[in-house]
Amino acid sequence: MAKTIGNPLSWTVSAFGSAFSHSSAAVRSVGALDGAPAAEPVIRTLTTDDLKTALRKGWEDVQAFRSDVVFVCLLYPVIGGLLVAMALQGNLIHLLFPVLSGFALTGPVAAVGLYEMSRRREAGVETGWTALFDVIASPKVGSVLALALMHAVIFMAWLMAANLIFDMTIGPEVPSTVAAFTAAVFGTAAGWAMIVIGVAVGFVFAVMVLVFSVVSFPMLLDRDVSLPVAVKTSVAVARKNPVVIATWGLIVAGALALGSIPALVGLVLVLPILGHATWHLYRAAVG
Repeated sequence: MAKTIGNPLSWTVSAFGSAFSHSSAAVRSVGALDGAPAAEPVIRTLTTDDLKTALRKGWEDVQAFRSDVVFVCLLYPVIGGLLVAMALQGNLIHLLFPVLSGFALTGPVAAVGLYEMSRRREAGVETGWTALFDVIASPKVGSVLALALMHAVIFMAWLMAANLIFDMTIGPEVPSTVAAFTAAVFGTAAGWAMIVIGVAVGFVFAVMVLVFSVVSFPMLLDRDVSLPVAVKTSVAVARKNPVVIATWGLIVAGALALGSIPALVGLVLVLPILGHATWHLYRAAVG
């Protein structure tokens, strides 16, 4: 029987209704042992060639979907711009960079729809941007949302840490303008201390997110596993391939930084490539 879509409002309501109906089972799967696979996932040894292959296949996915991936990722720079505007208008100039850099911590969450699109294309199933709504309506949504919540908590913890570092160095009074803040950061010893400490602490948060999510989100979509199993597998992949995963983290960080330079607009292209490539990296890393 052909699958049809009514008007967008009724279809969206139906999708969220299905998600709600699955919620109790999904919540149980977050920590339940019956969601775990019969055998431990096989963790493969990766090389830099696997990163090149993942990026190439990611670009092929972007070309295959084109307008779909742009639509899925368009909200990401929009939300980032709103966060920046809120920081500038809410006397939170000192948190402007932490907001921008920490916003990247939510990247794996924003790319969930891209993972599902790559999964379906690999399986030979016709799909598009509506795959995101199918994820929302699936029993797997509970574990996906729980992992997304963990990322949100890490993001908030990073902002709290950044605010504390500011108070201990330049603060606690917030400069009234961006120019005054810039002068305080680059023209004083306290400003350089804030930079050094902030970069070190931010690095720890970034590594935490990378290790926890390098394959966990794609795995939750691909297999009937619990959240602890997915996170454990992601950690195992990072432990077995520290150099390759570190290289992948640098590629992601560099690409997101470049994509953020032209008012976050570049993220519309960068995020789809990284999102689809992450799916293919997962497929190479987990047997």
